[in-house]
Order: sequence, then structure tokens, then C-alpha cells
Amino acid sequence: MNSILTDPFVRTEREADIAARSDRLAVTFAERAAEHDHDGSFPFENFDDLREAGYLKLTVPASYGGEEASLYEMLLAQERLAKGDGSTALAVGWHVSQVLQLRMKQSWPPKLYEEFCRRAVDEGAMINQFASEPSTGSPSRGGRPQTTAVRTEGGYLLTGRKTFSSLLPVLDQFTVTAYVEDEEKIGTFYVRRGPGVGMEETWNTLGMRATGSHDLLLEDVFVPEEERLDRWEGSDGSALGTGMSDHGGALLHIPACYLGIAWAARDFAVKFAAEYRPSSLPGPIADLPHIRHKIGEMESERITARTLLYSVADRWDRLPGARPTMKPELGLAKTVATNAAVRIVDLAMRIVGGSSLSRTLPLERMYRDVRAGLHNPPMEDAVGAMLAQRAIGEAASV
Repeated sequence: MNSILTDPFVRTEREADIAARSDRLAVTFAERAAEHDHDGSFPFENFDDLREAGYLKLTVPASYGGEEASLYEMLLAQERLAKGDGSTALAVGWHVSQVLQLRMKQSWPPKLYEEFCRRAVDEGAMINQFASEPSTGSPSRGGRPQTTAVRTEGGYLLTGRKTFSSLLPVLDQFTVTAYVEDEEKIGTFYVRRGPGVGMEETWNTLGMRATGSHDLLLEDVFVPEEERLDRWEGSDGSALGTGMSDHGGALLHIPACYLGIAWAARDFAVKFAAEYRPSSLPGPIADLPHIRHKIGEMESERITARTLLYSVADRWDRLPGARPTMKPELGLAKTVATNAAVRIVDLAMRIVGGSSLSRTLPLERMYRDVRAGLHNPPMEDAVGAMLAQRAIGEAASV
């Protein structure tokens, strides 16, 4: 049965079309996922397919030829894409989510914003923001970047190293944070690939091995004054932020990705249980009570996490005025989803048994991939602190 027809979170014909495209792409990506995981190679061919399918313009404004997907629609697309290859979904998720956030905040210079949007539609141009560094850790923790921006005639010279630079092998432009020494503050800069821009292939990890998250090297890279982004105010009066928390609702692409991986693991395990008939049993292992209990646990985790994720996204779309107060809910949706994804894949492996450890099956890759979600922002302790602070504040106001 078509999963789109049975998915209660697909509400409209447009959403069904968005979901169907991701399903088609996921089938192709799944055929390549094991090879890229094994080699730690970047799936350039997947991004050719994404470009040809029009996926890279998913969140670009309609006025520039994009699809202008809502947050909810973006999550539907991302979750289903991740069923085929989590690395590809997470990597492209940084692009479509940042474009969504830029559309909401209008925090780039208008001419630069229009130029990029039209290139995203016409050429499949992509973007990501690079802020993490070896010595400062996650930017969400507030570390000052070691990358420096030194004022020069007409602009700035940027020098430094950025880590976790997902999509880097296929990007011609990106944004980076740097410490502006003469101002003693952090700035955000639009950088185009060119002289002084390099890449060191450092990404060799347990999971999400094909995101291309290598180190970005900058050596006296010139950025003109007009492409310093934090000098521009958005439509809400705020400048482009320097931390990932400023992506707001757009960061829900992260939990959507991990739930997609878990969805694929669930499908594999349920199909296995329905078909596997050991000689010691009169029927498939799906008839066994303890197997049914595990399948029920997977469903409980998945339905709970998806319900929270999509309800938060729907509220984000419908109530723009409430967005400034929704940070705790956004964080909660992420932590609930990523923990659920880990649990679902673990249960899937318990159902399949010892063969789930074999690299000839996809489950061991999915098991490694979902664990990466625990280390994507926001972190669980920070989410807990936000929820506690709000609860204490509410109690004090009563």
C-alpha cells in the first residue's frame, strides 16, 4: 500500500506531491547508501538527482521560481528522503532549512538574496553556514571563533578553520562566522569559493559518513564589505545571528532526518518479521508475542515523536507571532525525536537478531547514523534547562 495514502500527516495534494518526490529519490539513494557509507565518499550523484528533481528550490520563495515550502512541508520532504540515505538528507537539510530561515527573516542584502535564490532555482546553487571550530566546539555553547576577519580596503580578509562543514565538497558559496578584531565582536560573512578557500578531508566518523563534513580552510580570503551579513537587519528587525539557534524552526530538519532513518529501519524489521520462518516455528516470527511487543514499542515511539514534531511545525507555520516563545518546544521536538529514533533502530535490530549486525543489511548503518542525532543542536541538557526555566517562570508569575 502507498505509504503516502496511509500517512495521517500528509494532509493535502500538494503535500502528497512533495512526499512522493522524496519517496522516489529515496529509493534511488538507498541503492547507493552502503557504498558511500563504506567509502566515506560524498554522493555527488545524489545531489545531481536532487538538482534535476527540483528539490534544491524546495524552500526558495515562489517570486524567484521556488516552491516556497512551509516548515511542515519541508519536514515531510526531509523525513522521507532520509528513508533512503540519512547522510544525503541531513546534508541537503542544512541547505533547504537555511533558505527557509532566510525567507522568513529577510536578513541578507536584498540584491545578494535575490541573486542566490535565482541561482538556486536555475543552477541548483546551495548554501550552508559554518561556525564550528576545533578549539571552540559547538557554536550553540557560545564559543568565540578563532577564525578572524581583518579589515582591509573594501572589505575583510578571513583566516581560520571550520569543522563539521557539511556539504562542503559541493558548495560554491557559504556563510562563516569570524571574530572581527578591530570591533571585538563576531561577524557573519558570505564567502564564495575562490583564492584562499580550501578543504581538508577530515571527515571519518562512526555514522553519517557521507555528509562531506570536512574541514574548511580559509587563508586571507577576501569578502567585500557589502557581503558582511550581520550588518543587515531582517524583516523582524534582527540581524543575522552567529549561532545555530538563530535558525529557529528551520532546525527541525534535524529530527525529521533521524525519524526518517528510523522509519526505514522499522519497515525493514516489520517486513523481516512477517517473512522470516525458522524451521522451529509453524509460521513467521511476527506471530510471536515478544516480537509483536517490540513492533508495538517501535510504533509507540515513532507515532509519539512524529505527532510532536508535526504539531510543533504546524503551530510554527500558523502562528508567526508565537515563534519567539517556541524555542523550548522546538528543542523538545528534536530531543524526543532523536531519542525515539535511536530506540526504534535498536528495537528493529533486536527483532532481526544477530544478522542485523551484518554489513550486508542496512540496519547496522542506520544504527550508527541515528546516533549522530544526539550530537546535533540543540543539546539535550540545554533543552531541559530551557523547559525548567520556563516552568519556574510560570510558577513565579502565578
